[in-house]
Amino acid sequence: MKTIVIATGNAHKVEEFNRLAEVFSLPGIRFVSAKDILEGGMPHVVEDSGTFLGNARLKALALKKCVPADLFVLADDSGLCVDALGGAPGVETAYYAGPKATAEENRAKLLAALDGVPVEQRGAHFVCLLLLISPDGTESVFDARCHGSIATRESGNGGFGYDPIFIPQGFSQTFAELDGKTKDRLSHRGNAFAALAKFFA
Repeated sequence: MKTIVIATGNAHKVEEFNRLAEVFSLPGIRFVSAKDILEGGMPHVVEDSGTFLGNARLKALALKKCVPADLFVLADDSGLCVDALGGAPGVETAYYAGPKATAEENRAKLLAALDGVPVEQRGAHFVCLLLLISPDGTESVFDARCHGSIATRESGNGGFGYDPIFIPQGFSQTFAELDGKTKDRLSHRGNAFAALAKFFA
């Protein structure tokens, strides 16, 4: 059994990765959070690189220094890029409404920023960049995008983050309205994970 420590304190992400391991038939892999391995959880990291890859590397290297050498470390840096906002919030997605903002506050700020923008101009895409550090220090990168648009209001109770306002391309429902299997098949994280699964296969 390989243990992969995810550089996050977000329990939703760990749950999603373990669900994806089942979806993509990745036996013998167990995903855990930094909190499961380290007292105090994920080390504090200032994500100031300005890029998804740079931020993922900062998190992965910070965690790698703290965990047993025989463990894999995986950092996920994801973000939502909105066309009408010049690609914002981008790398600031998690902190769009401030460093201590809740998901609800982030969504509210984004909807307010797009107030009055017509449906046909609300295009957006999610980015997911996974950086894996193997026990020997080798880095591997897996990335993917999911295109869609921003809804005019929140809808749905599933998912987390911006899911209640993101409508994936080809659908009329938000991620928060879709079942988990459908979201996994479409999502940026699901597609990046598919590449990760091929790596381990």
